[in-house]
This record gives sequence, structure tokens and C-alpha cells, in this order.
Amino acid sequence: VRLLSGVGKDIGNPSWKRSFPYILLAALSSFLFGYHLGVVNETLESMSHDLGFHGDTMAEGLVVSTCLGGAFVGSLFSGSIADGVGRRRAFQLCALPLIIGSSMSATAKNLWGMLLGRLFVGTGMGIGPPVATLYVAEVSPAYVRGTYGSCSQLATCLGLMGALFIGFPAKQIEGWWRMCFWASVAPAALLTLFMEFSVESPHWLFK
Repeated sequence: VRLLSGVGKDIGNPSWKRSFPYILLAALSSFLFGYHLGVVNETLESMSHDLGFHGDTMAEGLVVSTCLGGAFVGSLFSGSIADGVGRRRAFQLCALPLIIGSSMSATAKNLWGMLLGRLFVGTGMGIGPPVATLYVAEVSPAYVRGTYGSCSQLATCLGLMGALFIGFPAKQIEGWWRMCFWASVAPAALLTLFMEFSVESPHWLFK
């Protein structure tokens, strides 16, 4: 009766508090996915002026969409990477192109530099979120698995909102768009660092 009423459902299960920090850490990859999707919305105009492609709709479209092409490529290999090296290492491999691509975008001197940076970023975007969903499901206690599963979607939305808010000054402050790309390096570096001390997926260890 206690189990049917929802009372005592955590008996025999580990506390939700033990896995919660790892869930938040994994959600950083989804946050970065949302951030890089939205970071060009407010910054595209000033970026196009600085890099010399203002008014070229083809170039502007490529800057926006190149990361999605990279994400397609990354997503093709996401599952095999997660199964081959483990979930923790997959997160770190996802963060590496995010750091490199963001740095390349922030220091770009022309359109081609920006496109290459966005392509690198997209690769990390494709690898990360599928691994995050898998990792969250595998480290969560069964009775909160559905609740924790929503963290990835929430993190993506927060990333989109964060990109919007940080991009507001881009039209008033010259060169601010570069800061918007530099800002994304910090969470990617945190993901790389703290995954070194996180637990590995029990399911992957069992396999």
C-alpha cells in the first residue's frame, strides 16, 4: 500500500541526491547545444560587419547552419564513441571540439574562419546530447529516472535563453560578439574537468 501511494518508493534505492550532481554536469552538454544554436541570433549583424559579409544572405545562412551540418556528422558517431570509450570519455571528447570551435569563432578574422569554427562546434553538439540522455538514464535511480530525464531538455532551453541574454549588448558594444563565443568555453572546460571525477555508467561498466 505504501508503494502504491508513492510513500516509501525510495526504499532499497540509492538516494536521488547521490546522482543529482552528475545529472547537472551531464546537462552541461545539452546547455551548450542550446547555447550554440542561439548564439548567432543577436550577434549575426555585428559579426557580419566585422568579418565583411554583411548583406550576403548566403554567407549569413551558412554561419547559422554550418553547426547543424557538423552536428549531423557528430551524431552519426555519438553512439559508437559512447560504447567504445565509455560515457565519461565521450563527454570529454564532445567538449574538445566545442572548446576548439568556440575559440576559433571568437578569434575569426574572416568568414572562412568563422565557418570552420562553427563546424567544429557542431561536431561537439552532435556527440554530446545523445550521450547525456543515455548517461542520465543509466546513473539515475529508477524512481526518479523520468524526472531526471527532463533535465536535458530544460538545459537546452536554458542554453538558448542564455545565448539570447548574453547577446543583447552585441549591437551596442563593438566586438561583443567575440565575447559571446568566448563565454561558451568555460562550461565546456568545466564539463571536461569534472567528468574526470564523475562516476561511469554502471550499464557501460557491466557491458
